[in-house]
This record gives sequence, C-alpha cells and structure tokens, in this order.
Amino acid sequence: MSLKDTINNALSAWMKGTGPDADIVISSRIRLARNLEAVPFPHLMGEADGNKVLAGVRLAVEKPLNRKKGKLEFTMMNQLSPNERQILVEKHLVSPQHAQPGDFKAVVLSEDETVSIMVNEEDHLRIQCLLPGLQLQEAWKAAGRVDDLLEKTLDIAFCERRGYLTACPTNVGTGLRASVMMHLPALVMVNQLNRLITAITQVGLTVRGLYGEGSEAAGNLFQISNQITLGRGEEEIIGNLEAVAKQIINQERAARELLLKDSREALEDKVNRSYGVLRFARIMDSQEAINLLSAVRLGIDLGIIKGVDGKVLNELMVLTRPAYLQKLSGTELSPGERDVRRAALIRERLAMFEGK
Repeated sequence: MSLKDTINNALSAWMKGTGPDADIVISSRIRLARNLEAVPFPHLMGEADGNKVLAGVRLAVEKPLNRKKGKLEFTMMNQLSPNERQILVEKHLVSPQHAQPGDFKAVVLSEDETVSIMVNEEDHLRIQCLLPGLQLQEAWKAAGRVDDLLEKTLDIAFCERRGYLTACPTNVGTGLRASVMMHLPALVMVNQLNRLITAITQVGLTVRGLYGEGSEAAGNLFQISNQITLGRGEEEIIGNLEAVAKQIINQERAARELLLKDSREALEDKVNRSYGVLRFARIMDSQEAINLLSAVRLGIDLGIIKGVDGKVLNELMVLTRPAYLQKLSGTELSPGERDVRRAALIRERLAMFEGK
C-alpha cells in the first residue's frame, strides 16, 4: 500500500476493532524518540543538517534488505497538500506539529500503517508502532525491530549514563512513550473518571485527549501514557502501563454492568437517541458526531444495538473529521458545508446495515 492509498483509505489496521480487550482499548502505541549523533536537534538545524538527516533516513529505509523486511515508504511532507497532511494527523500517523509546513520534514510508513516514522519533528526520528486492542508488548517488539534496523545504518546519539539523547529532557533515557487509547464512556457516566485520573497521575502516568499532548478529550476517548523515561527500563515502563490499563478495563466493565443493572432504561434511551440522531440528522458538527458515535459504540458493545458492525464507528471517527470530508468531496468545504456532508455520510453508512 502506497502513501496515496493510506490517504485514500480511511480504515487503518489499528481501527479494525481486533486485538485483546478491543471493546475498551482502541489502540496500543509505542513511540521511540531518536536523534543522530553530532547533528543539532531539529529546532537548531540548518539546511545542511536537515538534508543530512533526510538523506541518512532515506538510505536506511530504502536499502533493499530493509525494504524487504519492513516495506517502508519514505515521503517528504512538503510533497503532500495541507489537507493530505491533516489526514495523516486524523489517522494518528503523524502529530499535528509534524503536519505544519517545514522544509526538512518527512514521514516513513509501513505498508499496513502499523509503523510510522516522523523525520525531523521534535527529534530527528519519532518511531511509532500502533496496533489495535491491548497489545503493548507486541507494539514494543515491532518498534524495536524498526529501531534496530535504523541503527544498522544511522549513528544514533546515546550516552551510557543518560541513555538516548532527545530534544526534550522529559524523553531522555529510553526515549520511550507507551500509550493506550481507551473508550471509557461508563466511567464518565458514573462520575468516576476524575478520581481515576488522579490515581493514574500518582503512579507516573498521564491522561491526554484524542490527539495526544495539548488536545482535548472527545467521544470519551482518552490516551493514557507514561511520563517518566529516565531511570526505568523499557519493560518496566510498558509493564506498569499494561497493569494500569487492565485495572481500568476492569473498572470500565464494572461501570457498564452497574449502568445496565441500575439505570438500564436511561442507558438504552441515551444509546437509542444517539443512534436516531446519527441516523436521521441533516447537520452535525464534529464534536457532536464523535460524542454520539461514542454512545452508539457503547450500545453495540453492550448488545443494546444489534446488526451494526462496531468497525464502521471506528471508520466514521476518521471519515467525519474535517480533512477527510474534504478529501471525499474533492473540494474545500466551509464549516457549514462540512456539517451537512458529515451528517449525510453518517446516514449513508448506517443505512447500509438496515434490513440485514
């Protein structure tokens, strides 16, 4: 699959609803921050330094042996339109920062989109592996293989005392950020989420919104990740996050059971009202859409709504974002036009399941 295919297809491998505990854990992500030895960090680079990093990474991923093993495709970000770059953000393949204009930015993608590498974002390399469900260990192994592959060609900045050297001091050490994206509507509905967040921060983890640092929570989706990278090994960091994720899964399931037991009619009303609005509304903004999709997803997981494939909701979370709506329409749309097109697209997708 080429990068153009990635842009044209809304559904990435991590959105397919497979993997352990996929009803609650949307995805597992491992991200490794790496920099080249004796090259200034991206915010200090000149033209010669920027081109040196690009040439080195391109050489590493385009070696015949490496391409055979990982099938990685190198693309300069300035070869993509602003809308195409934003689609990569909406699919969680690059950060919002990396989608901003810049002369030395590139992206490397694997054929199945589970691996992406941002070149010259905050660091020279941001290696990411994204898998569906709770698969932190599997994501770590995949990211490690790519890291090893690159180190065969690139001279990575590493200090025996401090570990991997990074542009931001909070990433020094392992350079590892492990995260899980979780759908936690029941904990929100029973007013337990704030208490949970407080407990999470006390064990060295942090909670962010749908698009990571600086983003707001939407659709009851939350990213939970480690804050500490120095002084702890990779296995310890990942094991700690995985243990906490499993506790949250248990608490979310308990909250869902509580809602079914004590507030079933109210829950069914909320779920079915949300489905009704999605099925028949003519105008819908992105915030309303993702919140309604969250309620319907909960209804599908609990068996309240039958006959609708939960995978279509994952797809709609991307298809209904501004950049993808404009991609599908083939033209730039005003906010009002996007709201009309978004509602129409949701109606079309959900109608496909009626009568089956």
